[in-house]
Formats: sequence, C-alpha cells, structure tokens
Amino acid sequence: MDNLNKSIIESFALYDLKPVWKKIIYEEFNEPYFSDMMNYLDKEYKTTTIFPPKENIFEIFKRVDMDDVKVVLIGQDPYHGDNQANGMCFSVNSKVKNPPSLVNIFKELENEFGKVRILGDLTDWVDQGVLLLNSILTVEKSRPGSHKNIGWEKFTNKIIYSLNLRENPLVFVLWGKYAIEKASIVDKNKHYVLTSSHPSPFSCHKGFLGNNHFKMVNEYLMKKGKSEIVWI
Repeated sequence: MDNLNKSIIESFALYDLKPVWKKIIYEEFNEPYFSDMMNYLDKEYKTTTIFPPKENIFEIFKRVDMDDVKVVLIGQDPYHGDNQANGMCFSVNSKVKNPPSLVNIFKELENEFGKVRILGDLTDWVDQGVLLLNSILTVEKSRPGSHKNIGWEKFTNKIIYSLNLRENPLVFVLWGKYAIEKASIVDKNKHYVLTSSHPSPFSCHKGFLGNNHFKMVNEYLMKKGKSEIVWI
C-alpha cells in the first residue's frame, strides 16, 4: 500500500472488505494505475457529484466474499441519478424509483416466473452468492460512461481474472457490450457464460427480453448440486 495513503483507505472505506477480496484488492494498491485512480476520484468527489457515495464504491466486496460467489452478473457503470447507485450493479437504494434498466430486468423476471418483483434493492441476490459487479465502478451525475478509461476496466478485469481461476465453476451473466467484452477473460470450458443485449430501453428488445437467463442460471446451479437463486 506504499502508493495509497491512509486517508484514502479511510475515505473509501477500503478496510471493510471481505477477507479474500481484501487480499486481492490490496495487491492492486501498489499498482500505479490504482493509486492514481483513487487520488483522482478523491479530488473529483470534492469538486463534482459522483455516484455512488465514496464509501459505497466497493460495497459489493463488503457484502459477499469470493468463496461464496455462485453467479457473477456484470453491468456497465453505476446509475447516474440522485440516490440511485449503491455499489451493486443494477441495484438501487430502497425507496428510490426503479430506473428503466431495472424495470426491464423485472419484466424479464415476470416473463420467466410469472411473479412480480418490486423491490429495487438487490441485496437479497447478493446474500445468495450473486456478485453484482459493474465494469466501471463510478460515474459523474447525469453523465453515463464519464469514468470510462480512468482505470476501472483494468481493476474489474483483475477481479474477473481472479474469479476465473476458481476451480469451482461459476455462472457469468454478461449483459451489454461492456460486460460481454469481459468474456475473453473467462474460461468457458470451466465456467458457464450467458450473454445478451443490455436491459436498457435502447437495447432490451435486441435479445435481453426473452433471454430466459434467470431460469438458465438456476438450472445450471442445480445441475452442479448448488442451491438455486430466489430471484423474486
């Protein structure tokens, strides 16, 4: 952690990570790109509105440890509206109106299971071993994609690479261009990879709606002797 000072660790609540993630992520601390990115973000949070809150950027790594992950669901970047992003991809804070992408995700759930989900906070998925990971972990208010190429892609590649090394097979669910690009890191002979268009209103009709991914995930998990995910 030579290049990352203690105030940055405190500021981003980086001490609160689950054990296996802490080991992996702390290895990145001495990488120049990571130190530069953290210092850049520290300044950005002081001068503009960035989502999610600093202490929630790494929230997903505080909620579920690597050894407990069964499904890896990858998105693009956080929601860019007020009070939406909570550090877990596609998930929103309680009592916040569900964004269009999440509305479409819930439409697909209803298509598959015939039941309606309303709650946009997806912590219950995480508690069952679903890693909700964005490709890019921060965003400027009202500017989707604004933190592309500041270093997050390299960081999340490291996370996915580490997951890929696991002997215990995982399900990777990749929605949209940013997520599908990560497929090149995943050994498809060992892990189960599902891809489709993004649930955004701009692309949901290009393959997302009707993809049957939630049922396919559960069928694979049961085949491997694991408990299925209760999605609704």
